[in-house]
Amino acid sequence: MATNVQKITLSPSRDIPFNKLLLSQSNVRRIKAGVSIEELAEDIARRGLLQGLSVRPVVDDAGIETGMFEIPAGGRRYRALELLVKQKRLAKTAPVPCVIREGGIAEEDSLAENVQRAPLHPLDQFRAFLALREKGQSEEEIAAAFFVSVGVVKQRLKLASVSPVLLDVYAEDGVTLDQLMAFTVSGDHARQEQVFERLKTSYDKQPYAIRRMLTEGAVRACDKRAQFIGLEAYVEAGGTILRDLFQGDDGGWLQDVALVVRLVADKLKDEADAVAAEGWKWVEMAPDFAYGHTYGLRQMRGETIPLTTEEEASRDALQAEYDRLSAEYADADELPDEVDARLGEIEMAIEVFDARPITFDPVEMARAGAFVSIAHDGSVRIERGYVRPEDELPVEPEVAAENAGRRLAAATATRAGDAVMADAPTPEPEEDEGLSALPDRLMTELTSHRTLGLRQALGDRPEVAFLAALHALTLKSFYRYGSDSCLELDLKSVAFSAQAPGLNDSASAAAIHARHEGWAKVLPKDSADVWGALGEWDSDSRSSLFAHVVSLSVNAVHEAWNRRPRALDHADQLACAVDLDMATAGWKPTVDNFLGRVTKARILLAVSEAKGARAAERIAHLKKGDMAREAEALLADTGWLPEPLRGAEPAVGDETAAQDGTTAMGEDESLEDTEDTTDIPPAVAAE
Repeated sequence: MATNVQKITLSPSRDIPFNKLLLSQSNVRRIKAGVSIEELAEDIARRGLLQGLSVRPVVDDAGIETGMFEIPAGGRRYRALELLVKQKRLAKTAPVPCVIREGGIAEEDSLAENVQRAPLHPLDQFRAFLALREKGQSEEEIAAAFFVSVGVVKQRLKLASVSPVLLDVYAEDGVTLDQLMAFTVSGDHARQEQVFERLKTSYDKQPYAIRRMLTEGAVRACDKRAQFIGLEAYVEAGGTILRDLFQGDDGGWLQDVALVVRLVADKLKDEADAVAAEGWKWVEMAPDFAYGHTYGLRQMRGETIPLTTEEEASRDALQAEYDRLSAEYADADELPDEVDARLGEIEMAIEVFDARPITFDPVEMARAGAFVSIAHDGSVRIERGYVRPEDELPVEPEVAAENAGRRLAAATATRAGDAVMADAPTPEPEEDEGLSALPDRLMTELTSHRTLGLRQALGDRPEVAFLAALHALTLKSFYRYGSDSCLELDLKSVAFSAQAPGLNDSASAAAIHARHEGWAKVLPKDSADVWGALGEWDSDSRSSLFAHVVSLSVNAVHEAWNRRPRALDHADQLACAVDLDMATAGWKPTVDNFLGRVTKARILLAVSEAKGARAAERIAHLKKGDMAREAEALLADTGWLPEPLRGAEPAVGDETAAQDGTTAMGEDESLEDTEDTTDIPPAVAAE
């Protein structure tokens, strides 16, 4: 026997004037959440009320309806309508669609309406945004319609453009939203699906692993090669840039590596052709040259083109304005924006005036060349005026006095104090009526006495000895033939047997190069004029130059075939004396320079030291290549250094500095020099 199913009767609905509605105390929503009342009001004004209100008649004490209706469910919509009425954008008597409830409990109606409402799946929202975009709405219009930023719209459209295969997996909760975001880095659906298949068998399914797989082999936009050719030129040539809209990507990744290589080569070729047109014998080009590639080559000294009268007047005016503003705001805690901007403009303008072009002798240019490469910031680096040894002209004999040859022989004779051995006695010259040149043997003996006298006198004049040593070392560092000094001092600046990655682009290399170029500009062009120029300099300038030329001789490189334990110990002492901090100097651990070339145990030890044991545990399961890349990100900006680059503790030893006016030998420098040598230490007297 069939049973009759009782039919459901729905609550009636009708339009009720707005001024007949009021809020009910039975509404369970007490906390504001979601879209604001203002945004909801704007949405209603734009497209009308999409959902009616649930209301109940208001009765008096006798149970008779008063004609008013309270709203237990739909209070936010009512407040949005109320705001439109206050703004006079909606009439007070405007009809509002309502569902009239009579039975049941008002609080139950309010709770049911909010709890049973199913939120929209994010994928449906992404696809809805995409549908609006395909129907002609711009990203700005979509953002305005749904009260979100344009960036949010771009992100959701990007998510909707992921491979349909992955979107279906996401709809079934097969991947998380964060993982789906990572897949948006690449717009290639086949590539996305390939990485997803790899992800199924991978232990690490984190978003960073997905991004890394999708960008394998790509060139980062912050790479100097990408900056050199320019992103616009790369895109115009048909290149694709992978972008990550959900986290910082430093400009993205250039996917077509072969195209990058070709564009770099073409642009370098253009730069090299322009340099070759200047008249150089040869021009070499490469994206990068090894540090020290100019060792063994002589660098020509060009002439700086002076400023014209007008340019010099303009520079003086800018400098005067800069000095005036600096003095005016010297006591200010913070410069006004316009003053700060103006000072920056003046500094840039003065730098343009100071960066004068250099001209070279066309005759010398015909046997010299230049190197064209890419600087660390992506600009072109041109190093002009280098002469190879095989292109050097033969050394011409000096036009000197009649006894120049004898002086050269005396300079190369054995040290004074040693017996001068001769194969056979040199006969004394016969008397004649005129003057003749002194015999070679006699010249050697006389200049030996003079050499010994110079040694003794120079040893008593530290300031002159310092000048003489600076002169000799400067000749070795800045001039090809360091033969203008009688001091037998030498300065070696060794090349690096193994080129460390990024050595030529390091901050230290750039600073040394700039400092060397700065000194080269102020030193005389002719080596014969160096002694006079150094004599005119103040002590601070001499000391600074001395520090530079001595620094060029530092060799703290560990080489397996060249055991120098004591020299490396001294390098530790020297690093301590100058407070060397390699992290401050710009060194950071990367996959190329350290992490990719050590064992997994050392990688984990580095992360543990810098970030703690828990950070090391999080990457312990990765393969070495992945571990190295993740460690690079973790160690960035931590200042961590491997053992060979860390500072050494200061050694505790005897004091050697002079105190109370005495030297390290115990002599009082305030005493007058005397010829009595009885108090000279035996070692010094023996020499």
